[in-house]
Amino acid sequence: MEWIWYVPLLAALVHIFEEFVYPGGFAEWDRAYRPEIRKSITSRFHIIINAALVIACVNIALAGYGERLRWGPIQTGSIGPTRFAPVAWLIIVALFFSNAIFHLRGTIKSGKRSPGVISGVVIYIPMAVYGYFYFVSTGLVSPWLAGLAALVGSSYHFWAAIMHKRRATNGTP
Repeated sequence: MEWIWYVPLLAALVHIFEEFVYPGGFAEWDRAYRPEIRKSITSRFHIIINAALVIACVNIALAGYGERLRWGPIQTGSIGPTRFAPVAWLIIVALFFSNAIFHLRGTIKSGKRSPGVISGVVIYIPMAVYGYFYFVSTGLVSPWLAGLAALVGSSYHFWAAIMHKRRATNGTP
């Protein structure tokens, strides 16, 4: 099932497109939803965090595929060993799952649709459920390691909230 390695990358690109291109407006929605950290929600922050996310997804795809790809003189490959690819895949989709919950909760609490909620609910949640089932049922990842991956991946919103509060308080761009 080589295609499974590329699903997080494609899902992330669809989600980012929904947040910032069509319908777009995520930054404005987020500033209205969380006014206490609005100073911390900057274009620079979104560019850096989403670029890091895409790079992580590309690395997971390459690690899972397990081969170096060549395009003329350019050779690519994963940063980490391919044996960690299934756990990395589960960590990133746990982050996606928690992000979908963030968008869903924000939509319900604010009464306004969060840009990103559709791709979060329609793509991120089913992808995470299927991926966890697949990797555990095939024995590629043990249940306890899958649980640990879920904790690590879903922790993003906890430490991001702490960072945003610190940045908003300090006035850091």
